[in-house]
Amino acid sequence: MQNNIGANVILQEYFGYDAFKPGQEAIIGEILKGRDVLGIMPTGAGKSLCFQVPALVLGGTAVVISPLISLMKDQVDTLCEMGVEAAFLNSSLDQTEFRSITAKARSGAYKLLYIAPERLELESFQGLLAAIDVALVAVDEAHCISQWGHDFRPSYRKISAMIGALPSRPPIAAFTATATPQVREDIIRLLKLQHPYTLVTGFDRENLSFTVDEPVDKFKALSGFIRNNGSGSGIIYCATRKAVESVCAKLNQLEISCTRYHAGLSDSERRANQEAFINDRITIITATNAFGMGIDKSNIRFVLHYNMPKTMENYYQEAGRAGRDGERAQCILLYSPSDIMTNKFFIEQGSDDTARANDYKKLQDIIDYCNTGSCLRQFILNYFGEEHASPSCDNCSNCLNTVNHTDITLEAQNILSCIILMGERFGSGLVIDVLRGSRTARIKELNFEELPTYSLMPQYSKASIKEMISFMIAQGLIDVKGDKYPVLFSTRAAHTWLKSDEKLWIKRLIRQEPPKTAKARKRGAAGGGTTPGSGADWDDNVLFERLRQLRTEIASEQKVPPYIIFSDATLHDMCHKLPTSVATLLDVSGVGQFKLTKYGHRFLQIIKKHAGS
Repeated sequence: MQNNIGANVILQEYFGYDAFKPGQEAIIGEILKGRDVLGIMPTGAGKSLCFQVPALVLGGTAVVISPLISLMKDQVDTLCEMGVEAAFLNSSLDQTEFRSITAKARSGAYKLLYIAPERLELESFQGLLAAIDVALVAVDEAHCISQWGHDFRPSYRKISAMIGALPSRPPIAAFTATATPQVREDIIRLLKLQHPYTLVTGFDRENLSFTVDEPVDKFKALSGFIRNNGSGSGIIYCATRKAVESVCAKLNQLEISCTRYHAGLSDSERRANQEAFINDRITIITATNAFGMGIDKSNIRFVLHYNMPKTMENYYQEAGRAGRDGERAQCILLYSPSDIMTNKFFIEQGSDDTARANDYKKLQDIIDYCNTGSCLRQFILNYFGEEHASPSCDNCSNCLNTVNHTDITLEAQNILSCIILMGERFGSGLVIDVLRGSRTARIKELNFEELPTYSLMPQYSKASIKEMISFMIAQGLIDVKGDKYPVLFSTRAAHTWLKSDEKLWIKRLIRQEPPKTAKARKRGAAGGGTTPGSGADWDDNVLFERLRQLRTEIASEQKVPPYIIFSDATLHDMCHKLPTSVATLLDVSGVGQFKLTKYGHRFLQIIKKHAGS
């Protein structure tokens, strides 16, 4: 009881709060009883306070394991401002600072000592810990211990050994904002938590609105959003450093003041830009996912993802940095199919087959999120194993969608029939080609032009059919198997649906295109025009398909995705420029000397043969 009274006094005197947020008091009470705890609490719920308050009540030093330098600095600076003796040990310190902090730690000067997990791998550090009266070990961002979570950090696996080497075992407190049931089990097992008090305060952030949009022009949508939403503080997350630089430069050209943050900048510039944003000298920051962990800026009014993140965990953690003050805030995701290819490229850089398979599964989950027609909030909560009371939240773009729905019942039936008739052995690219009536060599080789579903949907663009397929995957009618080369399968739910009279509606407009008949192509060729459906376009499409087939063959030989060989843009430029020599092939966008030497002659053969036919 005395400890709980102390906790309330500390809460008011040091942190300035009259009452704990939901879950905090229960967790603090269990820690003060000496019990291990696992707290799953969304961003903004006050996780750090759950170990900082006990650290000030207990004697000795609380050791806090934290994954990012920015997170440590932010929390230590905040504590020192309150008059709490706190410090951190990480690679940002010079030798003089490191020796000074180490000496003070040995003397028991600090109530909280933050360390990077990599420190646990140093033998000398074990000696330091043995000399300290460790009253509590707090593991922040505990999901990093599990390879099934995001931001996996192998050094986190050293924590249990470190605890085992201490003269006496203190209570262990582990915290994270986003953890699936599997990740929670990993945290308990790998940290060797003993009968932990586990509290999941709920993942729902009612003050946040969620939007998914697939604009034709992302930057136009972004700049329009910023101009229409005043001068609120916001983070724009991009998938690559290049995108961060581009978006930041374009916004500044429009006299929308923003700064940037990514790992390619110097430490001093990153620090200066982060501080300018935190201190509201600049209201908007463009950043990779290297930015944000441990940032306590409470007045972020929007978090906009310019590209689709790799996982739902990444998305919800980053989006959750909006509205930490409890006021209304917006979480917007601008999605495009090219984002999928970018994420697949990043996944393929990994060397662990198991991890890659897991990453592909997680990527499909967020693809489904981008394409679901159901409540976005409900999708998020279901993903993390939490039920939502209502099928509609009235605070996401799907629930508030005013766009006319499109009935795609017939189109979905055609797509499913095509997948089944093709033997459920191919990916979306070939399925789409069959439905659109493409005349590729691959289709002729497999006799797919004889299928009843051949050319059933020529009035739709490839992008539109791809959008419908993605929606059907999200609705559970189509399953995707295989990582690098995914294959489409019909599900049991699809077969049940095909036998029913149930309609399928998509919450967006799906437009048809004028049919490109042979008669229309002849008229275009006779008139010498290059309008859609003309002979020139058709000729380019034939060459493009031949080049694409060659690219697939080479990709299979090299065991890499086709786009690694050449992008679609490069193939289109080949069709436009029709190079017939090594020198002219080098003029094609995306063709460098290395690829020219390795593959160029094979592409030139196709182009020359096509030009002579």
